[in-house]
Order: sequence, then C-alpha cells, then structure tokens
Amino acid sequence: MAAMSKQWAQWQPNSWRSKPIKQQPQYEDMGQLDKVLGRIKSYPPLVFAGEVDNLKRQLAGAAAGKRFLLQGGDCAERFQDCNPESITSKLKILLQMSVVLCYGARRPVVRVGRIAGQYAKPRSSDMEDIQGQKMPVFRGDNINSFEPDAEGRRANPERLLHGYHTASMTLNYIRALITGGFADLHHPENWNLGFVGKSEHRSKYERVVANIRDAVTFMETFGGVREESLGSVDFFTSHEGLLLGFEEAMTRFFPEKSRYYNLGAHMLWIGDRTREISGAHVEYFRGIENPIGIKWGPSADPQEMTELIKALNPSNEPGRITIISRFGHEKVESHLPIAVEAVRKGNCNVLWSSDPMHGNVIKAGNNIKTRDFDSILSELRSSFRVHAELGSRLGGVHFELTGENVTECIGGSEAIKESDLVRQYETFCDPRLNYSQSLEMAFVISEILAQNA
Repeated sequence: MAAMSKQWAQWQPNSWRSKPIKQQPQYEDMGQLDKVLGRIKSYPPLVFAGEVDNLKRQLAGAAAGKRFLLQGGDCAERFQDCNPESITSKLKILLQMSVVLCYGARRPVVRVGRIAGQYAKPRSSDMEDIQGQKMPVFRGDNINSFEPDAEGRRANPERLLHGYHTASMTLNYIRALITGGFADLHHPENWNLGFVGKSEHRSKYERVVANIRDAVTFMETFGGVREESLGSVDFFTSHEGLLLGFEEAMTRFFPEKSRYYNLGAHMLWIGDRTREISGAHVEYFRGIENPIGIKWGPSADPQEMTELIKALNPSNEPGRITIISRFGHEKVESHLPIAVEAVRKGNCNVLWSSDPMHGNVIKAGNNIKTRDFDSILSELRSSFRVHAELGSRLGGVHFELTGENVTECIGGSEAIKESDLVRQYETFCDPRLNYSQSLEMAFVISEILAQNA
C-alpha cells in the first residue's frame, strides 16, 4: 500500500500525459490541437463547482437509499441535436421518468443527463471498410464526421471548439427551460409529448399526474411546501471523459477549496475500455473532485476493480464513486454477485447503478444493430434481485434513450419488430429506447422500488 501511495503522490491536470493512453484520435497537426485546447482553456466553465458538490451529496444520499439515480440520454450526441425541439424532448422524457420513479419509490430522484458533452465515443477498431474503402471510424462529432468521406473522417481539432460552444448552448437552453417553469409541478401536463396517446401507459401516467397535483395542492394548502420550490428541479450533466486533452482544458483550480474540478460537466465516467489502473484516464480522473462513474463489464477483474476504486477514492468519500454494471442479461446472474462481494470485501463506499443497455446489443436479421426491450428489462430485474439477495442496494439506472419516437430497440408496449427498425432508425452509434419504451421502463422500476421499500 505504501508503494501505491508513492505512485499516486503527485498530480497535475496534465500528469496523465506521461501514462499510456487508449481510445484517442490521431491528429495530423498537434500544434493546431494545442492552440485549440488553449482557447478552450481560456473560455468560461460550463458548470459550477458548487453544483458538482451538490451532485456528490445527492449521490451519497442515493448510495444510502435516500435517493435514486436516473442517468440517461443519447449514446452519442450530435451537434445537429442542438436545437429547441431535440433538447426539450430529452429533458421532457427524463422529467417524466423521474416523476414516475419519485412517485413509486417515495424518494427524491437525482436527474443526470447524458447531454451537453457526450460528443465522443470509444470504438473497437480505428478503421472501417465502407464500400471497399478503408477510412477512420466515426468517433463522435467532437472528432470527425459521421458521413463516409475521407476528409470528413480526418480528426479535426476545430471540432472541439464546436463541441464546447454546442455544449454551452445546450446547457443555456436547459437552464432557461428549468428556471422558466418548464419543470413546474403545478403543470406536469406540459411535459407530454405529441405521441403520448400511442402509449398504453397513458391512463396510468395521467393517474400519477393527477395524484401528484393533488399532493401538491394539499401540501401548499397546509403550508408544508413553498410554491416557488415546485417551479424548478436540479438537473445535472454527464459524459464519458474520453478526450483527455479537452478534459484537461476544462479543469479549474479553486484555491479556497485546494481542489481541482472538471467544469465541463457535473459527472464524468470511465468506460470499460479505458479503466486500466496504470493508464492515462485513471491518472486524470483521480485528481478531480467530480463524482466519477466506472463501467464494470464481464471482462473486469474484481480484484483490479476494487484497487481501481481505492485509487480513485482513497478517502472512501461517499458520493464519489458510482459503479455502473453492464453485464448483459445472460451474464448478470453470474457476474454481479462476484462484483458486489468484491466491493464489500474491499470496504468500498460506492453507489451501485445498472446499465442494462450495453451488454444487450444484438444484430437483427437485416443486419441492423438493435437491443431487445425484454433483455434490457431482464438484466434490470436481475440486478435488483441480486442486490437485494446479497443485502446490497441498487441505487440507480443508466439508460441510452431519447424523447423522440424512434424505432431502434425492438419490443416494448409498442411491439416494435425487426421489420420496423428501418422506419425511424436515427442513432449514429448504438440503439436507444424511444419515448414509450423509456416511460414503460420507468413504471417497471417504480413498481420494483415500491415493492422493495
């Protein structure tokens, strides 16, 4: 342990540069990249340190069973999604899901969006073959273009500037919606999307809304709650901290706290491909104050994972680490118990969250990547059950979803079939739950939480 302490003794925002690194684009002009990162470093932060501290406190509450984490949004955000309709629909579905969860679980919900920064994606290969031509794989709008064009697929540092400005505009609009009363519990009917009538859950959701409004009226009548407190909600942002040059540029030091914060998002996570304890990503993450998510998949070694948790959270601070398990519905029953026991044996203070999306990607008969709603739900149910049986607690969920009426995942109450996927398949990376499927999932989770209360 003394050797490890010595290894981690020194940290600076750029100390990751001396470590081996994965999943980084190959830029042709490093001088141009440095200039771009210098400009971003001079720009205002996107979030505030006090908000980061607030989220950490709320996540600590979720780990203690006093709150529940809902984290969701796009697999890979696109710059073109920075428009009022797209941003509003994403916020709507997350607010709707959180109301359903809060009502069923009888506890506050921590809302964290995969939004305003999720512009880069790890990939399994650097190159791909498109119509017989080899070209760099699409790594997200922060890096290159989705269109299969040799020039567009070249890693372009200027895209990082576009990413910063797009994230800023997205956050500004989200804040304006919330402070302007979009989330006002006096008018939850405003959250309905145009196609809500197609969902078989419409009547159930309307009953929940009616009960919430009755409760609000009752509490206000007897002075139990201030009217102005119902007009807004806490909403936090997150993304995978993949491009370390950009993350370093968004890092700020606060002398009064003697701490470094990444102010590009409230929460960041380390993916399943970049969690090596001796690697650059872990080196960067260990020095920032933000809450950190760690993806835990079937390939992870339990002993190494507990060492990783301790390296990132040596003081065992509550709310600092969220473990996001992603095993797949066929492996969760065998892998999750081992993970839970390893963390317990290591006496690690963590919040457990389930990502039932990433382990359940399949190829449909038409060779389109999809996910089966029943498989997603199966992993989720199994995760709740395993934690309960082991005396642990699943305190959150992590979804790739959209508020649009897409057809990317099969199944659900709309009974989307493989033949329906081509109808409205819009994702640029992995398939997402649509509005109806997301709301249906919220009702299922709500019922499980109510049973376990």
